[in-house]
Amino acid sequence: MARKFFVGGNWKCNGTTEDVKKIVSTLNEGQVPSSDVVEVVISPPFVFLPLVKSSLRPDFHVAAQNCWVKKGGAFTGEVSAEMLVNLAILWVILGHSERRLLLTESNEFVGDKVAYALSQGLKVIACVGETLEQREAGSTLEVVAAQTKAIAARIKNWTDVVLAYEPVWAIGTGKVATPAQAQEVHFELRKWLKENTSPEVAETTRIIYGGSVTAANCKELAAQPDVDGFLVGGASLKPEFIEIIKSAEVKKSA
Repeated sequence: MARKFFVGGNWKCNGTTEDVKKIVSTLNEGQVPSSDVVEVVISPPFVFLPLVKSSLRPDFHVAAQNCWVKKGGAFTGEVSAEMLVNLAILWVILGHSERRLLLTESNEFVGDKVAYALSQGLKVIACVGETLEQREAGSTLEVVAAQTKAIAARIKNWTDVVLAYEPVWAIGTGKVATPAQAQEVHFELRKWLKENTSPEVAETTRIIYGGSVTAANCKELAAQPDVDGFLVGGASLKPEFIEIIKSAEVKKSA
């Protein structure tokens, strides 16, 4: 079964109301492949979720950038999965490297968050990836396998999970994994899923790439057999994001 191409736009901690209106206008006017070819998910900061949800074209979905590990309550500054569901938000990004590194979220904590979000009906973009030091030490596959294992140990159904491989050394640095480097890790992640979950999960779970994806490199990356799309950072705030969405056509014609 062909895996539908997936493009996520992670706006991170950026934007004003005026910025958001301009970006949404660009997205709404963009000529992109139909939703049976590519699934597009936009992830603005929490404060802009209702604005984007109400004004974004209906064939694009909206994601939150994080949510709390359990039901809401006395957790100042957190947002619960239940709140996102209440806003009719379909997706959430969990385990992003910036939260793992800056806020010291452990593999186990991320796994718990993924399991809880799924239990409340959200779909999850679950992020894994290694630092430059880990890559240079030759432990890339060991690191991403441990991160994936912490998720797999807590969930049984992968239907609503997209796995995002994000080499930390390529996020916001302008550096990008070569298509061969990206394909190697995606291939090994799929192999790990086959051996540790099931062949069906390995075949159907989308593994997307994140790390300085641009209009200039997206088509070559999209052509790799185990790259099922992208999680885009800085470029998702720019008009070139439309070109990145269009790279889904590479898979369609393959």
